[in-house]
Amino acid sequence: MNRPSLCIHPLYLSVPTVVELVRRRGVARCIDAIARNIEADFLRWVDFDKSARVANHSRDGVIELMPVSDDTAYSFKYVNGHPKNTALGLSTVMAFGVLADVATGTPLLLSELTLTTALRTAATSALAARALARGESRVMALIGNGAQSEFQALAFQHLVGIDTVRLFDMDSAATAKLMANLAGSGLKVQACASTREAVRGADIVTTVTADKTYATIITPDMLEPGMHINAVGGDCPGKTELAAAVLEAAKVFVEFAPQSRVEGDIQQMPADFAVTELWEVLSGLRTGRDSNEQVTVFDSVGFALEDYSALRFMYEAAQQDGVGERLALIPALADPKNLFGVLSREGCSVAAPAPTLALPQVDERSDRLQSAS
Repeated sequence: MNRPSLCIHPLYLSVPTVVELVRRRGVARCIDAIARNIEADFLRWVDFDKSARVANHSRDGVIELMPVSDDTAYSFKYVNGHPKNTALGLSTVMAFGVLADVATGTPLLLSELTLTTALRTAATSALAARALARGESRVMALIGNGAQSEFQALAFQHLVGIDTVRLFDMDSAATAKLMANLAGSGLKVQACASTREAVRGADIVTTVTADKTYATIITPDMLEPGMHINAVGGDCPGKTELAAAVLEAAKVFVEFAPQSRVEGDIQQMPADFAVTELWEVLSGLRTGRDSNEQVTVFDSVGFALEDYSALRFMYEAAQQDGVGERLALIPALADPKNLFGVLSREGCSVAAPAPTLALPQVDERSDRLQSAS
């Protein structure tokens, strides 16, 4: 063949690289930028090929693949959820992801997604709260003070305007860790002795517990008029946080109903239980809360489109900052029909850089962040 050989080297973002990128830009600004990506992508909901994630469940946890694509880019995330891992010195959640060019199937980015998933989950929570919670919400109860909790607190501070967080976790060391990490954040932080004490008087209640069990962290007697519940921890079959009566008393919103009915708190409810998908509210097709007295629930399980939004943020940010390394993941063939030839000395040539995929640009200006600060 008379055409030059080409080896595509996707950009690789390791944990140290992503840590440095987030430190450089700031946690709040990264969450804000990802939230704006998620909102923009949810407003293009019909453009995406969507499906519930593929999950392999075991006694102690779950391993999932989460794919989604539009006509330009494809992404997937590998992620696990093993609540007992902390006793082994491992994270409950570990993840990585890929962003690829739809036109050629070429992988463009391979990135850690453990830290990035925490950022995107917090971004999704805050985006939903802006659409569903009362505008004057200032106090949040945070039930479950583990790995996700700091990100949730900072997201609600900077994107929603929360100024006080009331904390409870069965593990007092987790609460102490959270309080230490939030020192200097500007938030008023209060440790509470129980879930009931923490939620009393709260405008927003965020539950982000880890145990794989049918739990009832929030019961109907804890509800107050106008409360918004951000239920994050119930995210697989057999794992819930809200009593069924809480869902019956509230207007419930989800990400992707076919997935949420299997994995979310609404798995407890009949198949025809009424829910509204968040994209419908963001696009103006459906209303959010109907009154200041109404109780609203965002039954969040995490959806692949949010990872697509986060991956494209990381891809663009890494290119802008000039960080990451090229990974020899795909062989460069002198003849693309002769894969066997890669085993010969002449069969694989020097690689060329990966092509750049044109994605919607992330605006580094943060009007929402400035207005809520």
